[in-house]
Amino acid sequence: MPQKIQVLLHAANLPPDRLASVEHVLTLVIRVEKNARPQQTDALEAAATAVLAILADERSTGEGEWAAAMTAWQDRRIRKVVRRARGAEWRRAEALPGVTVIQGTAEVRVFPPVPLDDVPKDLAKLQVAGTDFDQPEPPAVPHPGVPVIWINPTLQMSSGKTMAQVGHGAQLAWLALSEAARKDWSAANFPLAVRKANPAHWTQLLQTDFPVIQDAGFTEIEPGSRTVIAEHPQLRR
Repeated sequence: MPQKIQVLLHAANLPPDRLASVEHVLTLVIRVEKNARPQQTDALEAAATAVLAILADERSTGEGEWAAAMTAWQDRRIRKVVRRARGAEWRRAEALPGVTVIQGTAEVRVFPPVPLDDVPKDLAKLQVAGTDFDQPEPPAVPHPGVPVIWINPTLQMSSGKTMAQVGHGAQLAWLALSEAARKDWSAANFPLAVRKANPAHWTQLLQTDFPVIQDAGFTEIEPGSRTVIAEHPQLRR
């Protein structure tokens, strides 16, 4: 087994007491080639879908090889880091165990969580900066019945920061769903949309019971800021 894969799987091989006692991080890597940058909405939707894909992956549940690490990660702060890669960097990242999602112009690979000190070097050395993307045309109105992750219109966040936040939103929606609803969403390949709410709509969403993300405020925004709200049809009351 190549050394880089041994490092990635190290978290799953830790003793249970060690595994549960350390903070884990889930890494998402977006492909950003020199002359082929993804569009903003595609990047956000790919990130949210990637998080759902790894949550539903058979390796993340039961006796799966990632299950212990996924449990340890979700028992603490669901920390996510978004990095970018191109060329050989992307090929090295793609060789590590994970799940790749393609959404329009965006390609995102998500990796099982590992302790903060055990992030594989081929991921740890990737840049966090440089993940600001454009949206040449306004995104279409979401189809009725499609889950929507709404972004707080009052906050200024980089694309990378927003990708992590919509990933959080997708995850909380997943956890709030019934087992049957999760299976249906997974079977349909996780249809969803990510959109910025207008101020009036955001105020209305805050009055609902949909999952809402409050950020710890370690980067870019104030602690406790409400960043996204996940509106899933199966969570309407």
